[in-house]
Amino acid sequence: MEIRNKRFLVTGGTGFIGSALVKGLLDAGSIVRSLDNESRGTRDRLGAHAEKIELIKGDIRDATVVRKAVAGVDCVCHLAYINGTEFFYEKPDLILEVAVKGMMNVLDACVSEGVKNLVLASSSEVYQLPPTVPTDETAPLSVPDVLNPRYSYGGGKIISELLTINYGRKHFERAVIFRPHNVYGPSMGWEHVVPQFAMRMNDLAAESYGSIDFPIQGTGEETRSFIYIDDFVEALLRVIEGGEHLGIYHIGTSYEVSIKQLAEMVAACFEREIRIVPGELLKGSTPRRCPDVAKLSRLGFTPNIDLATGLARTVAWYRENITFKNSK
Repeated sequence: MEIRNKRFLVTGGTGFIGSALVKGLLDAGSIVRSLDNESRGTRDRLGAHAEKIELIKGDIRDATVVRKAVAGVDCVCHLAYINGTEFFYEKPDLILEVAVKGMMNVLDACVSEGVKNLVLASSSEVYQLPPTVPTDETAPLSVPDVLNPRYSYGGGKIISELLTINYGRKHFERAVIFRPHNVYGPSMGWEHVVPQFAMRMNDLAAESYGSIDFPIQGTGEETRSFIYIDDFVEALLRVIEGGEHLGIYHIGTSYEVSIKQLAEMVAACFEREIRIVPGELLKGSTPRRCPDVAKLSRLGFTPNIDLATGLARTVAWYRENITFKNSK
């Protein structure tokens, strides 16, 4: 769909990814409204862009609020969710409530208000233990163990995808799903691996000289693929513009890196060397993850920011803002 001069609602618009998408849509000439309860994000993330959009503070679980937010837009980008690995284990009931009630409220509001375009943020967590790596979008989705609270996150995303696809067939001209793979960058929150490594390294570097013992979860041979937030937004805009109806798209890079390598790259930002100290891996953690991004590439996307460059920018932001975290 054409982005310029179109009216967008971004749910979760003050979150890390949501605020970046809001900025990207504005820069592309769109008219943007944000709905967010600001429980994990603030409008400060939007900077000067906050003056250019309509900001609605409200809960995605409130059907009345959601319908008012949806009214009059051309497309809804549904990103409102609870992220952060620690919350998967601590608040699984809340994650599922936000997932299911939020998705149903968005779908019902779109149907009632005649909105025919929907873009859903899913997750790489829907695969859990993918049968092949790199993994393409046709790999089966799974919840390996309903008793493990970690799968509340991926399970909620699977439910959201099922609802989007099956409502999409009947009620939407275009419903598109994207699955992010480890998006990172400045101000991404404090619960993810990159900021956690940065803060751990900041503390350890201040306490000792020479090589540093650096504790991690797992052996360090587990892998992920990371995409910098600026690249992510460019890719997502291409999906919004060119993604096909009922299409599913990975957004990430094909560069697979071990957690050991990631920790060493973060340490390099401090000009220090580390010795990895393996630890227990949380039950349900995926040992290896890297997306096949061929579908995204066919939309014309090529990443511009390599991992070393992106980590340097991200670590610098966290070192500058650690005082803010400690004051909370």
